[in-house]
Amino acid sequence: MDPRKALADVRHGVYWLEDPGRPAVTPALTSDTTCDLAVVGGGYSGLWTALIAKERDPSLDVVLLEGARIGHAASGRNGGFCAASLTHGLRNGLARWPSELAELERLGAVNLQAIEDTLTRHDIDAEWERTGALNVATEPYQVDDLRAEAAQAADHGVTLDYLDADAVRAEVDSPTYLAGTWDRTGTALVHPAKLAWGLADACRRLGVRIFEVTPALGLTSAGAGLAIRTPQATVTARQVALGTNVFPSLVQRVRPYTIPVYDYALTTEPLTPSQRDAIGWRNRPGLGDSANQFHYYRLTADDRILWGGYDAIYHFGGRVRSRYEYRPETFATLAEHFFTTFPQLEGLRFTHAWGGAIDTCTRFSAFFGTAYRGRVAYAAGYTGLGVGATRFGAEVMLDLLAGESTERTRTRMVRSTPLPFPPEPLRYAGVELTRRSLIAADRRGGRRNLWLRAMDAVGFGFDS
Repeated sequence: MDPRKALADVRHGVYWLEDPGRPAVTPALTSDTTCDLAVVGGGYSGLWTALIAKERDPSLDVVLLEGARIGHAASGRNGGFCAASLTHGLRNGLARWPSELAELERLGAVNLQAIEDTLTRHDIDAEWERTGALNVATEPYQVDDLRAEAAQAADHGVTLDYLDADAVRAEVDSPTYLAGTWDRTGTALVHPAKLAWGLADACRRLGVRIFEVTPALGLTSAGAGLAIRTPQATVTARQVALGTNVFPSLVQRVRPYTIPVYDYALTTEPLTPSQRDAIGWRNRPGLGDSANQFHYYRLTADDRILWGGYDAIYHFGGRVRSRYEYRPETFATLAEHFFTTFPQLEGLRFTHAWGGAIDTCTRFSAFFGTAYRGRVAYAAGYTGLGVGATRFGAEVMLDLLAGESTERTRTRMVRSTPLPFPPEPLRYAGVELTRRSLIAADRRGGRRNLWLRAMDAVGFGFDS
């Protein structure tokens, strides 16, 4: 099918954020205030931090500042895959923290269950589905890779069911599928915007003061506390937690450790019963393929297909701009790949197309730290796998602010930091060379060139 026809009536907007249940904006901060804990960022990182802080100590006075709307950035634009992994997958974890991977996997499983329990405890309807995730092979070389990964997972106490071509196509039918692995319990699907809005509502009910359309412009010491400058007022806090992720950190020395990379997605119109029958998908797992330039896709609650991934675009200087969210050439590529995967859905149209920035770091999983003599904590670098891991990051930030040694803060993952990115123009040149090398590897049966092998050797994480 000509992808231009499928995109003819597409709306440039985020499907999740256009939900009719989106709450009204809360007023901005207009007068100076004080608090015990100021949280900067109204995405998952900030929301989980504020919520858990109040659950740990209901007497705390917590203020949350959001520069735009709750969940408007990556937290409201992602695919809604809530994974247990804290390390951006088993292989990345093994490459970096092999001796503690079993502990990190355990902590990740506990964290995922805690998210589910929180939704129940606070009566948050976020369209939560504990369906697991299928990772599929679409090229012959990927079949052996998946079989080896399943065996490797078993060695570390993780169950991945290996499926041959017939078995995987019995779950979801695509002529491109050659094999798959199914993590049946380690991923849930969620409506990402409803998750953010539900967490914000729970925060308010516990007494968190939330101010939207209130960007944090600067952070300075103020006697025994800290002062956060906003356009109209100042917040003076005893402690600060930064959940700004893709946006420039208020702690300047953190900025070289992350870059914004733009990711893109489409949603289809709802499938008819006959279209659902044509592809199966009765158990509703999320899916991803095994290429370096991979696709991720899933069913929504109203039986649309969200289809995203493939292109990951970095813009010179690491700028975050709204105009980067719409990239017609990527939308056309995604549409073409969609019908290669599901030719039986010819005639289906796309209703929404959007993009958004993901904060990535050189180890492909979050890092943590403190500043201002331990009065400020930060977490960043989730690299697109933060729907679940941000809750863990919130717990880490609160542990660090409390000065507590916990099972989380004792891990090497939390105590170590990634390599920083070089300054421009080396940063842009390196990212572009890496992106092109990954494309070449996909075309050459997964074989990594000298550049990628050198990046592996020095600890840069460009593995997907």
